[in-house]
Amino acid sequence: MTSTRDRIQEGAPRASKRQFRERRKSFKTSSNIPVERVYTPENVDPGELGLPGEFPYLRGVHPTGYRGKLWTMRMFAGFGTAEETNERFKYLLEGGQTGLSVAFDMPTLYGYDTDDPAAAGEFGKCGVAVSSLADMELLFDGIPLDKITTSMTINAPAAIIWAMYIVAAEKQGVDPRNLGGTLQNDILKEYSAQNEYIFPPEPSMRLVTDTIEFATERMPRWNPISISGYHIREAGSTAVQEMAFTLADGFEYVDWCLGRGMKIDEFAPRLSFFFNVHNNFFEEIAKFRAARQVWAREMSETYGAENPRSSWMRFHAQTAGCSLTAQQPENNIIRVSLQALAAVLGGCQSLHTNSMDEAWALPSEQAALLALRTQQIIAEESGAADTVDPLGGSYYLESLTEQVEEGAYDYFKRIEDMGGVIPAIESGYIQREIAEASYAQQREFDNGEQVVVGINAYTDGGELSIPLLKVDMEGERRQMSRLAEVRRSRDDRQVASTLQQLESAAGRSENLMPPILDAVRAYATLGEIMGVLRNRFGEYVPTWGI
Repeated sequence: MTSTRDRIQEGAPRASKRQFRERRKSFKTSSNIPVERVYTPENVDPGELGLPGEFPYLRGVHPTGYRGKLWTMRMFAGFGTAEETNERFKYLLEGGQTGLSVAFDMPTLYGYDTDDPAAAGEFGKCGVAVSSLADMELLFDGIPLDKITTSMTINAPAAIIWAMYIVAAEKQGVDPRNLGGTLQNDILKEYSAQNEYIFPPEPSMRLVTDTIEFATERMPRWNPISISGYHIREAGSTAVQEMAFTLADGFEYVDWCLGRGMKIDEFAPRLSFFFNVHNNFFEEIAKFRAARQVWAREMSETYGAENPRSSWMRFHAQTAGCSLTAQQPENNIIRVSLQALAAVLGGCQSLHTNSMDEAWALPSEQAALLALRTQQIIAEESGAADTVDPLGGSYYLESLTEQVEEGAYDYFKRIEDMGGVIPAIESGYIQREIAEASYAQQREFDNGEQVVVGINAYTDGGELSIPLLKVDMEGERRQMSRLAEVRRSRDDRQVASTLQQLESAAGRSENLMPPILDAVRAYATLGEIMGVLRNRFGEYVPTWGI
């Protein structure tokens, strides 16, 4: 069996060295991979590519591709109150959406109740506020949770929010075993890119491992983690960095689960991924194909997975939010269409398309429906879903795929030499790599090497006036009133008892999901439950930049 270290030392398979011709203008991908004028067998020999559904799944995990089943069309939505978000969910489902995806507001993402002083002024700005089980019940009122899958973008407080979803389903009479969906729950990328962490890395990883273990034992249809490169890319990384750091995080989660005593084929089939889809059409397709192949080989050859599903990289994709412009917002429709097509040609299992107005504010109903229609037109009218991996065998695409993979293995080696992902994060290495890539891209934009239509080229000369996103004061008042009613009507002794049990369990090595579920059933709030864990685990303060 080839170890990760052996594969890293050997490097990814690569073509013979090439001399790139001098030219008037140097074309490169976002990862600075030089782009030739034309590609021939001299650049790369695709050899035997294999078939879709065959290991190492370069061409897709399913032999029938989208001829068997279209990708899930899952539009991200979240407004201040649970009632408003529930209305948007129903509107999108009526429009043909096939899965739900929840955006939470900033206090929820940081584990605070709406009425906490630390949450002041942030209610509902980037998603829905969920402070207790009562909010979760309203959020999915009238939506049968055994017939729809739900994705939840939540990380540090993921275990608590997931518990609220599970209990809300129980109250609908749905057995948790019948629940399908995905919990983002990827704390490692928070330290390196998005910064919505709370606890230090070790207790955070314990919580993630608890959720994976709980889902493995009790919820066979649920993906307990979505290992996310999306936010790494939004922070400014290149495509190669996004793939490399995401997969490195994935290997770290696998190591922690194995350290818990779990077997690879018990939990690996339910691991999922979440990638960004940026503007360089062919590089993005190559990124998805390379990532799928690398993950399959490492799961099989390094970790010894025997179940084929353990080696499948199943991924959700979202078009690049950072590529959207407030100027000439109609241009975003074209950007999103091309990005969505790249995700489909790359073999995604689930897709969100951004709305054209998201650079201004939360998307309007019309813009959200147009974004959904973009996916439906690709699915039904473009022919992209008629055959599996239609670009496979392209000299250019296969060369890019190989070079993206090669770049990823270079990063794996560097991270391995540092002792793994957590030391690489704590030293600031990954953060600095992303920051330097972001800076380089900004310089290219500033000097005109990187063209953004409507921003530094083809501008209309008009001044831009962006409206301020304001707090919904009436919605915030209703939310606080509901939270106060929850506290008045619940059994305080039961709440205190369940919180005490959670505090005791956190001091031992047992799985924390059962006591968290008990606290949620008693209507303990998000802030109360997180407060117990904050007291036990402490809060993380990075030192690498000091």
